Amino acid sequence: MNNSTIGGTKRKVANALAMTGMIIIFIAYMFPFIMVVINSLKEKRDIITDPFSWLFTIKGLSFDNFVKAFTQMDFLNAFKNSLIVTVSATVLVTVLVTLLSSMLAYYIVRRNNIISKIAFALMVASMIIPFQAIMIPLVSIYGGTLNVLNHRITLIFMHTGFSMAMSVFMFHGFIKGNIPIALEEAAYIDGCTHRQTFFKIVFPLLKPIIATMVILNSLAFWNDYLLPSLVLTDKELLTLPLSTYSFYGTYSADYGTIMAGLLLCVIPILILYVILQKQIIGGVVSGAVK
Repeated sequence: MNNSTIGGTKRKVANALAMTGMIIIFIAYMFPFIMVVINSLKEKRDIITDPFSWLFTIKGLSFDNFVKAFTQMDFLNAFKNSLIVTVSATVLVTVLVTLLSSMLAYYIVRRNNIISKIAFALMVASMIIPFQAIMIPLVSIYGGTLNVLNHRITLIFMHTGFSMAMSVFMFHGFIKGNIPIALEEAAYIDGCTHRQTFFKIVFPLLKPIIATMVILNSLAFWNDYLLPSLVLTDKELLTLPLSTYSFYGTYSADYGTIMAGLLLCVIPILILYVILQKQIIGGVVSGAVK
């Protein structure tokens, strides 16, 4: 047996082991979601007695959980609230935060002075501080002092503000690693001002990272539970993640309805992901290759 045959055999074995490991990881990752789907089609007694049983081992297969969940969580109203908050916050982030954070990130990258260092340190520090540390003062100020809670616009502006630091951080990394300063120097030689150089040379090159931020922010706004739970308490204003809490009673919970409600919340964003999966993947990896 020659060396090429031995090398080919080793490569095949390595590929087989790698594929096996990936399959195991995939199954482990998808198992909770699969169990949610299976238990959403069971009756409550089957979930309690044997939550890990498969569909073909039970007799209580039913779609009643979805009908009950749709009605109890007021799905259409909650979907409308989630859509309004997500779309409005995403538009504000795209128009306002993208412009301001990209300008700040550009200044931080190209101006190595004490102001830029302090600004970047503050942005990173705001990302490190956990939200749980500020949520009580946040509710106290906006609820007790300003009395602006229970309004969608309050939640939208909070989402917009909290996305600023991450936007600056992402723009900073993208500009520093993917936009050569030679392009800007050439623009200066041609007579461009700093403002013209940014808006005509640098900003158009930020499209991949802008697309990534828009998609990731949309997913985060749609799935967020903690911040809306602090801001919105009126039943008519609840978003989809908040509406699932209606399935929990004081002493018991209808697990089948809960599973069905969770699936109803996931389906819209899952459809969006399937439609935009190429843009999501392409945007996430855009900074990996210059």
